[in-house]
Amino acid sequence: MLDDTPVGRLPMHALRRDPEIELDGEWDFQLLPFPTAPLGATWKTVHVPSLWTMRESEDRPHYTNVPMPFEEVPPHVPEHNPTGVYRRRFTLWPTGERRTILHVGAAEGLLRVSVNGQPVGVSTDSHLEAEFDITDALVPGTNTIELRVAKWSAASYLEDQDHWWQSGLSRSVFLHTVPEIRLADMSAVADYDPQTERGNLRVTVSTSGLDHLYETDWSVRIEVLGRSLTLPVSPRLATRTLPKPSLDRSARPEPLLPPDFMDLLSINAAGAPIPPEFRAIPATMGKLPDPTPPAGTAVFALDGLDVTPWSAEIPHLEDLTVSLVSPEGDVADETRVRIGFRRVQVVGRDLLVNGRRILVQGVARHDVDPRTGRVVSRDRLLAELSLLKRFNVNAIRTAHYPNDRQILDLCDEIGFYVIDEADVEGHAFASTIPDDPRYLPEILERITRMVLRDRNHPSVISWSLGNETGYGAAHDAAAGWLRRFDPTRPLHYEGAISLDWHAGHAASDILCPMYPSFASLEGYSADPRADRPLITCEYAFSQGNGTGGLADYWELFESLPGLQGGFIWQFTDHTLDPDGDGRLRYGGDFGDETHNGPMLANGVVFPDLTPKPALFEARGLFSPVRIVSDAADAWAGTLRIRNRQTFADLGAYELELRVETATGPAGAVPVPTPAALAGGEGTIDIPAPVRELLTSGTALALTLTVRTREAAVWAPAETEVAVEQVTFPRVPAPLPGARASGGLVDAELRHPLLRRSPQLSLWRALTCHDKSFSLDNRFVRSGFFQLTPVDVELKETGDGAVVTTRYEAAFGDQVVHRRTITALADGDWILDEQVTLPEDTQDGLRVGMEFELVDGFENAGWVGLGPWENYPDRRASALLGSWESTIDGLAVPYLLPQENGTRGEVTSLLLTGPAGTVRTAHETPLHMNVSRYSVSELEAADHWWELPPSRKTVVHLDIAHRGLGTAVLGPDTRPHHRLTATEYAWQWRLTLSTEGR
Repeated sequence: MLDDTPVGRLPMHALRRDPEIELDGEWDFQLLPFPTAPLGATWKTVHVPSLWTMRESEDRPHYTNVPMPFEEVPPHVPEHNPTGVYRRRFTLWPTGERRTILHVGAAEGLLRVSVNGQPVGVSTDSHLEAEFDITDALVPGTNTIELRVAKWSAASYLEDQDHWWQSGLSRSVFLHTVPEIRLADMSAVADYDPQTERGNLRVTVSTSGLDHLYETDWSVRIEVLGRSLTLPVSPRLATRTLPKPSLDRSARPEPLLPPDFMDLLSINAAGAPIPPEFRAIPATMGKLPDPTPPAGTAVFALDGLDVTPWSAEIPHLEDLTVSLVSPEGDVADETRVRIGFRRVQVVGRDLLVNGRRILVQGVARHDVDPRTGRVVSRDRLLAELSLLKRFNVNAIRTAHYPNDRQILDLCDEIGFYVIDEADVEGHAFASTIPDDPRYLPEILERITRMVLRDRNHPSVISWSLGNETGYGAAHDAAAGWLRRFDPTRPLHYEGAISLDWHAGHAASDILCPMYPSFASLEGYSADPRADRPLITCEYAFSQGNGTGGLADYWELFESLPGLQGGFIWQFTDHTLDPDGDGRLRYGGDFGDETHNGPMLANGVVFPDLTPKPALFEARGLFSPVRIVSDAADAWAGTLRIRNRQTFADLGAYELELRVETATGPAGAVPVPTPAALAGGEGTIDIPAPVRELLTSGTALALTLTVRTREAAVWAPAETEVAVEQVTFPRVPAPLPGARASGGLVDAELRHPLLRRSPQLSLWRALTCHDKSFSLDNRFVRSGFFQLTPVDVELKETGDGAVVTTRYEAAFGDQVVHRRTITALADGDWILDEQVTLPEDTQDGLRVGMEFELVDGFENAGWVGLGPWENYPDRRASALLGSWESTIDGLAVPYLLPQENGTRGEVTSLLLTGPAGTVRTAHETPLHMNVSRYSVSELEAADHWWELPPSRKTVVHLDIAHRGLGTAVLGPDTRPHHRLTATEYAWQWRLTLSTEGR
């Protein structure tokens, strides 16, 4: 047992108790250097809930991924142990009829509670509420409560998550009262049988104050589905014992039992044949009686109910009221809960909800707010879930601890599948903690308390035993308890399978690997030993400009047996802005050592909940609708779509068609939503005006927009949730032939709008994934970050000027660039580019041209993929069309500056502003990047906000650009998105004019 084992804390339960005295708000506060340090004379005023690490200079946030932030080993605690002391007075006149309960929503650290100087209790587990009965410590009138939170304890080794180390009170604090005889807990198992399409409900109610009575007239009433049922509270039963032998020998006793009667007990238990002499005995004899409900409980069973099942697509809920009724008929206590009828099963290699195989389109979610740390308001929670729902995410993993009850309420209502994860992560000591008997009680308690609190939520479809704590006896013990206590949900634990995907069955019913390679997924699907559904607990690591290959993952998830999706790591960046100055910070920015730098800037959403381009990629892949017909069908007048949903038809959506052309969208018209059932297909007849546009020869794509039909808590009506396209073969306008001759003064193009002439560029500002340890500096080894011209040859020909430039890369390798320049007019050129790289080139970042314009350009328009940033391995959801943006708006401000803002498949670019107009055209589509910063400026900055304001315009046009991958944690970009060629050739036109557009 650990020295800081919780005492005085009330048992966890699933009941809802409303606050009667809110204690959020102003508290007196002192920060001490260690728990036993004497209090000072000066108190400051702080707001609760809040974290002192977000405001106190003596103890700032500290970010580590794996290592602990101190040098001790379990269960030892560092001598310097910041301790926050919170005090508040409140007024209460207690009565003898009710007990007063203190509810502390979450305390980050070891919590010690005292009231009026009297110790009340202790609690560990930073992410579950703790309740204490403080009645006996109260006095009539003014009372003083003290919450003392020590940052470090032996339990800290179980909270070594990839997040900031913080401390304080992170969730609400309040008081409520309960009667002496009251409801203690309630479990509602709302099952749905997909075969009979009927529901079954088991409601188990336990009470406090009645379980010692042999007779009771108390009862429990439940109201649900328009029914009201009442059952008596079970009394205490006398302990069964064998009768004492009779001492009466005045008469011969009559035989009551056959010889060896007691043998029947073991014979029945063994299922052995019953001897002839026992066959006449009634079947009920020799068997143990059926178990009776425990004293103080009532168990309701309702079968064959006509119900609407719950799913993430159709999150139908029913109200359940549970009342404890006194012998006089009064309601002494009451609770309400919303339940959803659904069945979760693992059958073979499939995770089924209501008998159907679902696809898990999930994200892993931490509690984080840039201004308040892990203090997250209900408004923020609703905003987060609303955003995810609008982007077609259907599942959340509560990484790596139980979330506030409010988020599960919202998941029930809005519709999300949840893997509820226990607050158990001993990453730094994962090889020892799970088998350390000192940690067994704490691990079990954290898991069981989570289950007791959250078991009535239909959104919770699986329990997770924690994260990255190795695999040991504690996990098997917890799994054994869980399987008996709640057989309605499968178990999830990555540590049990991390070293062997065919092992760990005792602790995980789901194969839940982290960052699997594509080959491993294909191999598991084809392996005859595979016997569980594979749902990645983390994949598509999204640090910085990443999430490459998401479409490749989903091609496998949707096509191979046994694969069912997973949880993108992760939802939001964890960067902090405690001062509100807009300067987001990562590891090391608070003087924290040792730290893991910007690794926590790995969300698909910025801290202010602005979606990153990666989330738009996910939105398209997770769309409820997918176009399954091709260009030929569209030209013929039909569009065939598939309903990707598992349970719902398409009636919740409105559809619109439009045609994309090089001059912009045209012909937007609403179309009827086809009656496609879940998993089925439907056909849209393309209206005649749209068909005319499609056959005009100018169409780039046919775009289908999907919008919500009705308003919901997560979105108003007509909210766009998906955009799908059919693209048509592109026939770019050919570049013109020569009409004028060279006229070059030297080897460079010169024009008043050019600050730097177009030059060869092979380097991009390295992304976090480009710098991954697993890539072993391959790009730096190329030396392409530095190209020094060593020889320039200019030759005039009849077709134009030929400029051959030989470069020396940083480590001496030779690169040759041959350019043929044909002048069409002043400031109007055709450029034929040929690039030869060293023969041993195995991988590169980009091959293209870079030029810089003078100040005075503000807007960009292009024909190609957009409107958001896209790259070769993150473009499945990008749209082909004609797009416009401010130049500033093209950038994606990843906190650690790096390559950003590129758009692919671009055949024309237009830049405008007071300075003039710049146009480019390219028969072969190019990758386009227009930025206010050069590659070197991006690489030199540690934070986006360190980049100085800039009005320059730096343009990249690449014939080849490498994919992004997820190499920081996970696979690199696929081979076909790497740059392995040594010869590149393309042609483009550059037109510059100082006149207006």
